Amino acid sequence: MNTVSSWARIKCAIVFLVFMVFSVGPIPITSTIGLLVVLFRPAWFKTLVDKIYSDKDG
Repeated sequence: MNTVSSWARIKCAIVFLVFMVFSVGPIPITSTIGLLVVLFRPAWFKTLVDKIYSDKDG
């Protein structure tokens, strides 16, 4: 497995775990960020996806 891909996956998992902890409150953080990604398609999300799948052939 590619180290860049592994590191990106680990960081994403940690961020989602933090979001899960903070989503217990009155504001749903994960779904708000998901809506932001769907509506605005930010460049950082494309870069993140490219890093996560960088070890895939194709």
